[in-house]
Amino acid sequence: MRVLIDTCVIIDALQARKDFGEDAERLFIAAANNCFLGYITAKAATDIYYLMHHYTHDDKTSRNTLNKLFSLFDVLDTSGIDCRKAVPSSVSDFEDAVMVETAIRTEMDCIVTRNIKDFGNSPVPVLSPKELLATFL
Repeated sequence: MRVLIDTCVIIDALQARKDFGEDAERLFIAAANNCFLGYITAKAATDIYYLMHHYTHDDKTSRNTLNKLFSLFDVLDTSGIDCRKAVPSSVSDFEDAVMVETAIRTEMDCIVTRNIKDFGNSPVPVLSPKELLATFL
C-alpha cells in the first residue's frame, strides 16, 4: 500500500503532541516494519524542517531529524501540473488540493492526515492515522 503522509501527522509524532502523537508514532513503527510504503512531499520536507527548527532551535538536530524521516518515508516531488490542477479542485483548501493532485499523479492508495475534513471531495481516499493502523491489525 502506497501512503502519502500529511505534514501534521509527521509533526505530531516528532513533537509527541498530546492527543495525536501516539497514533502518529505507531504509524512510524508500522512504516519501519514495512506494513506500507510511506511518502511525504518535498514541500512537506521543507515545512517539517522549519517547524522542527522552530521547536528545537538547532539546525543540526533538525537536519538529522529529516535524515531519519528519509529512511522511513520516500519524498515525492510536487510538480507544476499538480499546482495547476489544484486551482479548480473541489478540495477547498489549496495546499490540500495540491497534495491530492500529487497523490493522484503518483498513484497513492491513500492520504493519511488528522484533518480529514480539510480533504473533503478528495478522489483519493483519506484516512486518519488510527484508521490506517486498523488495516494492519
